[in-house]
Amino acid sequence: MSGGTVLGWPALPTSPEPRYRAVHAYLSDDAHAIWQEVSTEAGVSVSGLIEAMGIDLTRPGDERILTPDLAELVTRARAVDAARRRRTRRPNPTG
Repeated sequence: MSGGTVLGWPALPTSPEPRYRAVHAYLSDDAHAIWQEVSTEAGVSVSGLIEAMGIDLTRPGDERILTPDLAELVTRARAVDAARRRRTRRPNPTG
């Protein structure tokens, strides 16, 4: 069931027993430190930031907080993903 809106944001689904799912990510030491520093300075958890960002991404484009630089952020994320794939690729033992 839906919980309506909270401060103009879509509320998360509610149920008698809240359910949470893990998001697992490997980050560079620097990226990890940045997430921890930002969340500490803001007085929220990293998971709270991630969840709020995800909710923001479900809003119409003109209502998003992340909109102005989202395309550039996606481009940078693709570059990070590609670099990681190149670093972790193992040689093929058969050829």
